[in-house]
This record gives sequence, C-alpha cells and structure tokens, in this order.
Amino acid sequence: MLNHPGPEVATVVVSEGSDAFLPCSVSTSLVQQLFDWRKDQNKQDVFMYENCSHYNNGLKGQHDQFKGRVSHFPQQLQFGNASIVIRNTTISDGGSYTCHFPNLEPEQIFSIKLVVQPVMRDRVCEILGAAPKPLIHVLNITKDEVLLKCEVRGAFPKPKVEWRDGDGNILPAEEPQVSHTGERYDITLLTTVTRTIISPFLCVATQEEISHETEHELYVAFCEPVMRDRVCEILGAAPKPLIHVLNITKDEVLLKCEVRGAFPKPKVEWRDGDGNILPAEEPQVSHTGERYDITLLTTVTRTIISPFLCVATQEEISHETEHELYVAFCENLFKGTRGQFITGLAVWFIGMLSFALVLPVLVATKTISIHSNRGCLRNAKSSSEETTAPGSEAGPEELQVLRNGSAV
Repeated sequence: MLNHPGPEVATVVVSEGSDAFLPCSVSTSLVQQLFDWRKDQNKQDVFMYENCSHYNNGLKGQHDQFKGRVSHFPQQLQFGNASIVIRNTTISDGGSYTCHFPNLEPEQIFSIKLVVQPVMRDRVCEILGAAPKPLIHVLNITKDEVLLKCEVRGAFPKPKVEWRDGDGNILPAEEPQVSHTGERYDITLLTTVTRTIISPFLCVATQEEISHETEHELYVAFCEPVMRDRVCEILGAAPKPLIHVLNITKDEVLLKCEVRGAFPKPKVEWRDGDGNILPAEEPQVSHTGERYDITLLTTVTRTIISPFLCVATQEEISHETEHELYVAFCENLFKGTRGQFITGLAVWFIGMLSFALVLPVLVATKTISIHSNRGCLRNAKSSSEETTAPGSEAGPEELQVLRNGSAV
C-alpha cells in the first residue's frame, strides 16, 4: 500500500475559464480496471472509473466542485490512458491531483500539478471606474451590410473606443458620441461592416492611464437563405451544438448537448437516426442579456440505433442546426461502424444472389452434382472474427512521458 503519492510527473498551466487536460497513463489496458482521481491529498473526489463505468455529474460522492465538469477518454482505456479533462477551470481548481491505480501489481500513483492563471485582460480592474465589457447591438442588417453599435458605460478615466476586425485592423466608424456624469463617461460608436470583411468584429475600449483594455467580439456570417445548419443574416442564430459523453457502460451512455449564445431562445431536442425525439431531462437554461445557453442530458441504450443527434431549432428565424454522434457500447460484438456493418450485409447478399443465378447452369452442364442425404445435414463451418488493431498512436503526445513513470 502506498502511503504517499509519487513524484510530480507533470505540471499543467491553463488560463482561467479554459479546459485543463490532466495526463495519466500506465502500460496496461484499463477497460476492466479501477483508477481514481483526487485533489489536495485525497480531500476531494474528482473522478473514478471502474470496470466500464464511472461516476460523474454528482454520483457516488463526487465533490461538488467537479460535478458535471470532468470527462475521460473511453476509446483510449485499452491503451492505458487514464487522463481526464476538467472543463471551464476556475482559480479554485488549481492544486495537486493524484491519479491512483490501487488494483495494479504493484500499486501505482501519480501526482499532477494544475496551475490556473487568472485572466488579466478583459476584466473590471481593481481601479474603480475601469471600463466594463462593451455592449454590442445590431441596429440594421441587409444581405450585404450590418450596422453595429458599441456602448461603453460608466468608465473612468475616459477610454478610447475602436472597432477592429479579427486581424486587429481598425475599422472605419462614425464620430463617437460621448456623454458623462461627473467623471464617468458613456461612449457610443457606430460602424458598418460588409461581407468583404472577415469576422469576428471587435469593439475595444482602452484606458492607457490604468493599463486596462477590454473588448467584446461578434461573429457575422453572410449566407444565402437556402442554406441549412448556418449562422445566417439574423445574428445570434444558434451555432452547431456541442456533444459530450458524460458516462458510458456496456448498456447505456449519458450524453450532454450544449447550445451557447443563441438568440432567439432555441428549442433543443435529442433525436435518433430516424428523427424520433428521445426522452431527455429537463433542459438547463441560462442567459446573458438576450443570448441563451442551453444544456440537455439524455441516456441512450444499445437498443437505440446510432447516430444520436442534438438539434437546435429557432422557428422565429427559420433556423435549425444539429450535431450527430455515433456510439459504440462496451463489449459490443459489432465493433465496426454502422456503415461497415451495412456494407458487409450488402456484399453477403450480392454474393448469395450471384451463386443462386449460377447454380442452375452448373447443374445443367453437370459441372457440379447435388446429392441429398436424409440422415444428416452437412454444414460448412466458417468463422470470421473482426479484430481491431490499436492504432499506431497510443494517445496524446504528452502521455508518452508518463508511461515509464511510476512510483512505488
């Protein structure tokens, strides 16, 4: 039994709000094994996997700080990959993590340090009056042009406000409208962008006296109305949904769909490959201003045929977009994809049909003869077993350094 974690094998540095990849790997398959992630000397349960199932999303005592935010790599377990991803990191996520394999012989444990750096840009600084994040409004939109308004409110000292393109070039704009109450300034700046300018468009407020700069960006995609799965002329149309696998067993998969920054509020549904709506939990909805973030969970079983689709529909603007996912369950006898399985059936059917057409000719020409034996039925036994060889790449490059690192 190990009394303390092994030496630190990795230090991961990320910015606040980004996703953190914590690497951990051993040289044996983990599909039927147990591994346990904990933080700060075993005080907080982060993630645990055991024999094709794991706890996440608040199950089996997972610490509240990590509920619904941690995922692993199911397809890499056979290669010994026990790495995890912590989404949307906060400063409090920083610390020492251990990756523990209690059932291996010998028992192994690794230590990984996570450093979460605060975002020093695009913030309200310690100096009161620093410009908040600008507000962007769409005043007018046509097939080829969009009139945009940027507002910065209550800033001190007076900021310089500019419109820029995605490459940082300053865009032509009207004369800024400036008003103030005491020392606090409100500034409005208009610009017209065309389809010849590439998104995103940024409104940037700079206060050189206090070394503070903040911005707000907006993506605009000009497109023809016949296109589907798009962000079209009406800004805020739902982007393509994001799909995450939260939990997987040999019979069930827990899936999460996320739609972010959509306006107007979309209807989000899970569907099977035939377009049937699947049962789902109550959607989780939040919004910033008029932009909506929606999360929808569903549990699918091996009796439902892939793909599974998350669909976001905004009827007010005749816009619909979707993301599909194929799922292979643990211990699935049909290890190939659905397309490969269907192709195999097609080849078998064509072969049998060809044989049926040729057989009478062969009999008639006495090329072959058919004998009947009522006492027994002879079957030609054939077997084919599909095996999937692991790819040449065993995982992310940064995992390789861990394969030889273990502490006793």
